[in-house]
Amino acid sequence: MSTLPSHHVPPWQWDVFCRVIDNFGDIGVCWRLASQLAAAGQRVRLWVDDASALAWMAPGGATGIEVRSWGAFPAANEPSSDVLVEAFGCEIAPDFIAACADRVSAGAQKPVWINLEYLSAESWVPRHHGLPSPVLHGPAAGWTKWFYYPGFGKNTGGLLRERGLMDRMQAFDRGAWRRQQGGSALAQEQRWISLFCYEPPALGDWLQQCASGATAPTCLLVTPGRAQRAVQVAMQEISNEIGLQRLSGNPEQLHILNMDARPQPAYDELLWACDLNFVRGEDSLVRALWAGQPLVWHIYPQDDGAHGPKLDAFLDWLQAPPSLRHFHRVWNGLAPGKLPVVDAALLQNWGTCVRAARERLLAQNDLLTQLLGFCASKR
Repeated sequence: MSTLPSHHVPPWQWDVFCRVIDNFGDIGVCWRLASQLAAAGQRVRLWVDDASALAWMAPGGATGIEVRSWGAFPAANEPSSDVLVEAFGCEIAPDFIAACADRVSAGAQKPVWINLEYLSAESWVPRHHGLPSPVLHGPAAGWTKWFYYPGFGKNTGGLLRERGLMDRMQAFDRGAWRRQQGGSALAQEQRWISLFCYEPPALGDWLQQCASGATAPTCLLVTPGRAQRAVQVAMQEISNEIGLQRLSGNPEQLHILNMDARPQPAYDELLWACDLNFVRGEDSLVRALWAGQPLVWHIYPQDDGAHGPKLDAFLDWLQAPPSLRHFHRVWNGLAPGKLPVVDAALLQNWGTCVRAARERLLAQNDLLTQLLGFCASKR
């Protein structure tokens, strides 16, 4: 797949389309892409049906990005589209495509049309990445969409990784961040764990493990929304078994911090500050890989069970040790039994695995570099 450094690409007009379906994951990925495009000197219009999450995800916006309402289209005096990005299977409104086609008929260059797909480590991804999809009907009949698959290995579209990320991480002061969160009340020798999840079947088992004294004292930082609600429900369900007071009132063994919603750069810092990160969906998984700390992925559950093979493919790529593989399967409800006890030795083993995977990723071009090169080759 040809690539082209971003400084060789002229400032195109990108139109990125996003429907917010799953708990901010779609808008999170699209905002990261838009931000990195803008930082590379590109112009971006982000068309979204629900931009409310950007109020906390990106409160300051970003130079070079205009957030537009889904269903509208550019005025006649605005720039024509150079690249259309249809994210995660959302379909661009027919009126927008008709307006693009009218401009092409009037002499504008035909835009490159990208179908940005979901992230997967499955073996079929390299075979489908970059394939054409002819448009047979409608005002854009005769045009071509191009399948673009993010991925973990060669012959895929890569992963989003902004310039300077590793330098920012290197300069991060973990001790200072922890002191800001808990002050002197929270001992630095505690293990710090972030929890971003849906409703994992083994959450109660995990809370009991943390509270039981089987491991080092734990500071559990719980993200807002479904994760905090899931913890509340799990604590209620097991209160009769081990006592709610023991779970919530014993900061020497388990201290639970409910976190506020935070912008994307601040979420990165949360991941960097922790000894273990529970993540979910797509965006936070990628950010946890860059963080290089042990991680557990709560993959989005699908009714047809497709998430099982998708998770196994990721664990195969990760070269996950048996304990990490088993933890993932129990955490995601794909295997029965108890979670393995996560002690210091297990965390060290998992961390070594994740950092080795990160090194493999750093040796590859990031998604933006590849996408710019791909679009240049199609113009």
